[in-house]
Amino acid sequence: MSSHLANKLREGTKQSHTMAENTAFMKCFLKGIVEKEPFRKLIANLYFVYSAIEEEFHRHRHHPVVGLLYFPELNRKENLEKDLAFYYGENWREQIAPSQVGQDYVARIRQVAKTEPVLLIAHAYVRYMGDLSGGQALKNIVRSAMNLPAGEGTAFYEFDRLPTVAAKRAFKEKYRDTLDSLPVDDTLAQKIVDEANYAFELNRDVVRELEPEVKAAIGDRIFELLTRQDKPGSTERSPGNTSVELVKAE
Repeated sequence: MSSHLANKLREGTKQSHTMAENTAFMKCFLKGIVEKEPFRKLIANLYFVYSAIEEEFHRHRHHPVVGLLYFPELNRKENLEKDLAFYYGENWREQIAPSQVGQDYVARIRQVAKTEPVLLIAHAYVRYMGDLSGGQALKNIVRSAMNLPAGEGTAFYEFDRLPTVAAKRAFKEKYRDTLDSLPVDDTLAQKIVDEANYAFELNRDVVRELEPEVKAAIGDRIFELLTRQDKPGSTERSPGNTSVELVKAE
């Protein structure tokens, strides 16, 4: 019997998708404005976030529910380390630290892992499905905006074990089927949806913290021109459309 969790997550986070697309940071990003300093700070924060998600999923890999969604081929930590070495140099570990909002994000992941591990599913869904969807287009924006050397600076967006568009599409279908097969009742499913919306909020907080640096880099007038108009959100325009954003989950 299907829990319909995949559809519940999609439908239940539509507003969060749209809000994520309409942060000033993402509006600038999607128009090709990617500044090195805020971007590398984003990568650093994500390193701590994914480290927490992946450590907790590994710890709970034998959990009767969480373990069913344990897919090590999605892990981002190692790839983020490559990017951090590129942007900060070999001693990157000594140079990075999570921001306050990044610390809050990590703390939430650790908290649910201790108190209600099933809610880890929400955090994985928001991040990994976004990486496999809109994140693939973001890679091209980053490479073009910063004129990066071949093979450098965007390892975060690379999935070595899912190298083609078809492979990613097939995996997303597998992931959604797995979500639907999870033994969760309606009450627990709603808690997972609620946590996914909170995960979106935490992601928005991380990028909003970087907006002043983007504004300083491009100037007040250009920043205002790029960010003053909201867009409706791709998830509301077409059920099959793929958004181009940092935290989009299909």
